[in-house]
Amino acid sequence: MSAAMIDASPGAADQAARHDWSLEEVSALFALPFMDLILLAQTVHRRHHAANAVQMSTLLSIKTGACPEDCAYCPQSVHYATGVGREALLEVAAVREHAARARAAGATRFCMGAAYRSPRGRDLEVIVAMIRAVRELGLESCATLGMLSAGQAQQLKAAGLDYYNHNLDTSAEFYGEIIHTRTYQERLDTLAAVRAAGLKVCCGGIIGMGESLRDRAQLLRTLANLPEHPESVPINRLVKVPGTPLADAPEVDPFDFVRTIAVARVLMPGAHVRLSAGRESMSDELQALCFLAGANSIFYGEKLLTTGNPDVARDRALLQRLGLTPLPHEAASAGA
Repeated sequence: MSAAMIDASPGAADQAARHDWSLEEVSALFALPFMDLILLAQTVHRRHHAANAVQMSTLLSIKTGACPEDCAYCPQSVHYATGVGREALLEVAAVREHAARARAAGATRFCMGAAYRSPRGRDLEVIVAMIRAVRELGLESCATLGMLSAGQAQQLKAAGLDYYNHNLDTSAEFYGEIIHTRTYQERLDTLAAVRAAGLKVCCGGIIGMGESLRDRAQLLRTLANLPEHPESVPINRLVKVPGTPLADAPEVDPFDFVRTIAVARVLMPGAHVRLSAGRESMSDELQALCFLAGANSIFYGEKLLTTGNPDVARDRALLQRLGLTPLPHEAASAGA
């Protein structure tokens, strides 16, 4: 299917959400003239979301370093010398304090990340207490803890967890170039366990790891063809960390990154598409293009696990310049 065969008119935005996209169709969206794709994505965005609202999330590393996985992009992997040390699981009181500060700064969702292959039972009991503390503050809660069994997913749901993050990272075909210690199917199995437990899904990928355009299309196709679309879709631009195998990966063309945001918006119209890792090195103009392409969620705060993030003052200034408004707590709780 050629790009010329894709309907990029504003009326195409009224089509119902689909779960049967072909790779040819998704590739054709990527191949649209840039302005046509942006128009389509912005039209889809306005059909399903408040035009100028951005959902704000804050991410905290609750257990840092010494991860046994060998993800080629990750500074927390025990396989690479990146200067990130091993830190124990935080105490519940410390997490509550971080969450309170995040809420005061305007975040509506508080995400807790731990460097696990999968969480251990005694640690999961502490994390359950963290989730309850976050929920008591009136924040949505999210966790990313590696692989989950069905029972662990149910335990997190019972604690009040709202979202579980488990990214696919890239296409199934390219995955073996990036990770060897966990299979693609294991990631899909965790997503299925999360859904079965009644949790909302946060799932996306990373752009700039050496993948092809076809790999990007296949990643988004896999997400869009899940039985339910993820409620949140983080699109990360690779943060190149010295000591990791991807430290010298080639730069991604900024317009290619924006195209990925736009195609994600078209394929998953009801999801919050999150402009995620890599924002620290993005210009204000590039971020504005991403918002125009349908991104309507950001990580807000000084750090993403172990890598930098634009500070709160810069984010507030940018949103004000663009006329974008943080999604209020009530609206965030009612939607994705």
